[in-house]
Amino acid sequence: MAVTKKDVDTVATLARLYFTEEEKEELIATLNNILNYFNKLSELDTDNVEPLTHILPVYNVMREDEGKESLCQETALANAPKHDHGHFVIPKVIE
Repeated sequence: MAVTKKDVDTVATLARLYFTEEEKEELIATLNNILNYFNKLSELDTDNVEPLTHILPVYNVMREDEGKESLCQETALANAPKHDHGHFVIPKVIE
């Protein structure tokens, strides 16, 4: 399956991106090259290859959870540019 100009136009519209015709042609070529690499990889015989989550033997490297006293509401809101009735006030981000 190859990437077409229609595919690039559709994704660009959804992402609100604007490309020149030259940029679109370059994107089509680049994306098709990437897909060709994936097709090449799918030709490999991986039947006897053990699935890995990481290339190194890494185990749980996170620290232990430690309970700590949390901030009081007044301290948490102290540096907020705007707050109202104990809540952060932020600009509306959804139309």
